[in-house]
Amino acid sequence: MDLGLKNKVALVTGAGSQKGFGKSIALALAKEGCDVIVADADLKGAKQTAAEIEALGHNAIALKANISNSEEVNNMVKAGLDKFGRIDILVNNVGSARMSSCTEATEEDWRANIDVTLKGAWYCCQAVLPQMLERQSGNIICLSSTPAVRGLSQASLYSAANTGVIGMVKALAPEVGFKGINVNVIMVPGMNDVDSNAPEQQDIANVVVFLVSNAASDLTSQTMLTGAW
Repeated sequence: MDLGLKNKVALVTGAGSQKGFGKSIALALAKEGCDVIVADADLKGAKQTAAEIEALGHNAIALKANISNSEEVNNMVKAGLDKFGRIDILVNNVGSARMSSCTEATEEDWRANIDVTLKGAWYCCQAVLPQMLERQSGNIICLSSTPAVRGLSQASLYSAANTGVIGMVKALAPEVGFKGINVNVIMVPGMNDVDSNAPEQQDIANVVVFLVSNAASDLTSQTMLTGAW
């Protein structure tokens, strides 16, 4: 099946980690024909992922960005647009998991969860959307986590941030849907500090590929649950 991803340009945040979901997602999109903007706070890791994409015969650029900083996000997106001319797909993959009990949590714990997981995703959407709206085409995927709906001890802030991501997507989808842009959430099973070759990594990457493909052109505002939870 032709998924319609050949020559599309994808921006995947958090794709520099050699253990997390981001790398698997970036490689899966490249294998379907996408050029990829690999963004991460770890530039060395981003370059490693970009090199693997180029080895598959596709273009890639590695960019350093702290997504909790709006200026860095804007610069990242500008650099990606300068390189490729457009961004067809945004995958918000970065999240923070600062765990603490409610009574012991600090303002720093709050900021660590909200600024990265929620504000970071919002900054990326805000930066990428103008050119998607102009072209009336695009796909945005935000990763959340299952504690957003089932709860997890010592994780009230983590759960709140991930629930916020779902709410953001639910509001954003109808806001931009009439312009041909789909926005969906994939809920991953908790922490992702696992081997990048583990089955759950590829499963999540496959869900991303499906949701941004022609096969899911009518799906938006969806919350997809993955893994055992």
